[in-house]
Amino acid sequence: MPDIIRTPDEQFENLVDFPFAPHYIEVGDTRMHYVEEGDGNETILCLHGEPSWSFLYRHMIPPLVAAGHKVVAPDLVGFGRSDKYTKKDDYTFAVHAEKLNGLIAGLDLQNITVVVQDWGGLLGLNAVRLMPDRFSRLVIMNTFLPTGAEAFPDAFLQWQAFAAKMENMSISRVINGGTVTDLSEDVLAGYDAPFPDISYKAGALVFPALVPTKTDMAGAADMQATREALSTWDKPAQVMFSDQDPIMRGGNKFFLKLIPTAKEQPEITIEGGGHFLQEDKGAAIAQHIIEFIQRTS
Repeated sequence: MPDIIRTPDEQFENLVDFPFAPHYIEVGDTRMHYVEEGDGNETILCLHGEPSWSFLYRHMIPPLVAAGHKVVAPDLVGFGRSDKYTKKDDYTFAVHAEKLNGLIAGLDLQNITVVVQDWGGLLGLNAVRLMPDRFSRLVIMNTFLPTGAEAFPDAFLQWQAFAAKMENMSISRVINGGTVTDLSEDVLAGYDAPFPDISYKAGALVFPALVPTKTDMAGAADMQATREALSTWDKPAQVMFSDQDPIMRGGNKFFLKLIPTAKEQPEITIEGGGHFLQEDKGAAIAQHIIEFIQRTS
């Protein structure tokens, strides 16, 4: 059986700008955490990536709720307040996909506007493929659908190689390096909170290596199938990439070409945003999402 640990609750006391009550659901052998705020017919599902957690969406949740929507922001297994396997080998593409899909089904989320970034895109858009009836809209930011068939940006390969050599990881340093904003000590502490020591970081350390960089890697076939599903997607899709992400910059063109309905929405570039654009420009992104939902309701 996998060795599973849980970050102590006291690590999450007095986080800056994060007053949200925790919610939990059991998915298989792990307990997953999610923020749930607001109510309404629209559920906005906000998915984070590597090595962040729902804290990344703290500036977006209040305005989305104020606009009359329910917001759900889960922590992937290995991150945030969700349970964490202590061994890297226990994290696989399939495990992450099954956990996220299990959370969506377990909470019986419907009429979802999914907001994805980084690994949130790989896993979230894969969930769209598998459960299309649950989703009504897509908001796609700074992510990709790698099958291993195309060349990768040098910046990503350098990051992947660097991460593979890490024996430890400064989570907040990675986040700070991926933002345009110079983050305060309080914000940095918020990103470090889920990881009191290295035993909690296996998921963060292994995530870059799970990206399918070869066609025979786990997840590559899922990404190909997701591309095919999105090529016939007939519900609204909004693509918003930032202008200062060295890894994902320009990836908006891929999704605009792939998804038929993405071309029907305004071209939006988040200016002054890095890879973690929610941290840099969260309030502005939330307003774009509110307007997108209004346009397509």
